[in-house]
Amino acid sequence: MLQSKMFRSLIWVLLIFVIIWVGTQISFLFRPIGILITTLFFPIVVSGVFFYLFRPIVHLIQRFNVPKIFSILLVYVIFGGLITGVVWAFGPVLQEQVKSLIEGAPELAEKFKDKMGEWKQNPVVARVMESGVLNDGKLTERISSSVGNLTSSVGNHIVSFLSVLTNIIVILILLPFILFYMLKDGHKLPGSILRFLPEKHRDEGKSILDDMDKALSGFIQGQLIVSLFIGTFVYIWYLIIDLEYALVLALIALFLNVVPFVGPIIGTAPGVIVGLLQSPMTALYVILGVIVIQQIESNLISPQVMGKRLSMHPLTVILLLLVASSIAGVLGLILAIPTYAIGKVLVIHTRRLIRLHRNEIS
Repeated sequence: MLQSKMFRSLIWVLLIFVIIWVGTQISFLFRPIGILITTLFFPIVVSGVFFYLFRPIVHLIQRFNVPKIFSILLVYVIFGGLITGVVWAFGPVLQEQVKSLIEGAPELAEKFKDKMGEWKQNPVVARVMESGVLNDGKLTERISSSVGNLTSSVGNHIVSFLSVLTNIIVILILLPFILFYMLKDGHKLPGSILRFLPEKHRDEGKSILDDMDKALSGFIQGQLIVSLFIGTFVYIWYLIIDLEYALVLALIALFLNVVPFVGPIIGTAPGVIVGLLQSPMTALYVILGVIVIQQIESNLISPQVMGKRLSMHPLTVILLLLVASSIAGVLGLILAIPTYAIGKVLVIHTRRLIRLHRNEIS
């Protein structure tokens, strides 16, 4: 019995619970480590994303016999110029639309409520109302109250806003320095890892690290291209149909596109609502246009730039989104799937390295 697999498994489970319990009793010892990790996590992750975006450009510039340091600085200048150009071209429009959206939120809520009153006259909508789905207009009242109190909510959560703003400033300050050294010395990391393997297995270990690097690079670069495609063409389509707040709504679609299955739906919903406030046909145009753009992305763009996607079961995606939204809200929805995908690549290939090391020991 003592040698049975079940008994050993129970011992391991019990040992894990004991370790967790001991950790809760001396949590003050781990608090500085937790603060350090939470402070550096986002700057390092964001720097890693930019590392995979900038590295091909740095390598391209180096082909013209430009020293690496100057290549990195040149990429910084190019990127800074692009950001400046984008801000100069779209910044005033975005600022105006955001300001108009915040100031007009109560009016939009009232307009939505009036529209719901008009739609109640439609026989189909009346049946839905009678079924209790939208009983007594409570849904519209909730929407009106929530949107109307937007500005007061911002005021009540000013401390949280300042905390987020501080974190963003920290990231912006640390990002250029972390990214610079990643681009400059990133090629040394595989060699440092391979030193822990026997010399005869280092070629195979290098192959594993190369596979990991290609998977991460392909996912990050592909996801950026796909999201930019969606955001750009959604914005163009919203301009064609003369949808209000087109740039704000296109940016929402761009960022939420990284969320599988429900991302495109959530990203399109604000555009549909604004379209309904203009006219039912505008809302229909929003839906039809986004469907066409998503079909082009799914069948033509993604297969070319993403290659073979990481296999993820739909149930896994749903559970991840539920947990992430509960922990971090909209930001959790956006980051959950990319973080899981990157983590999955790291775990799979790290296991290959561990097995290689164990085989050598045995």
